[in-house]
Amino acid sequence: MTDVADRIKDTVATNDVVLFMKGTKSMPQCGFSSRVAGVLNFMGVEFSDVNVLEDEEIRQGIKEFSDWPTIPQLYVKGEFVGGCDIITEMTLSGELDTLFEENAVTFNKDAADKIREANA
Repeated sequence: MTDVADRIKDTVATNDVVLFMKGTKSMPQCGFSSRVAGVLNFMGVEFSDVNVLEDEEIRQGIKEFSDWPTIPQLYVKGEFVGGCDIITEMTLSGELDTLFEENAVTFNKDAADKIREANA
């Protein structure tokens, strides 16, 4: 395994929830990253953010690691969950709540419900 793959593997293994994104959770630098970070922040999820704009090796390496061509990418308990469209769909369907519950990830259920209500 390459050095970048090892760094990515270590990051997803040592953090319960990781978002590889453009920018940071407090200052996203693209709309898709902003949407996913916004959902996680609003739901009160503790997550590690990895700014792919700061490291070209990570930016390319994460696409190969997950076999997914776009960023952002969300990982929960070491498993790739998806990008912006998938996370949006999972949030609106309640699947993201279930994923967090099954993996003992703390989140604000009322906030998740509010997202669904606002998008109904």
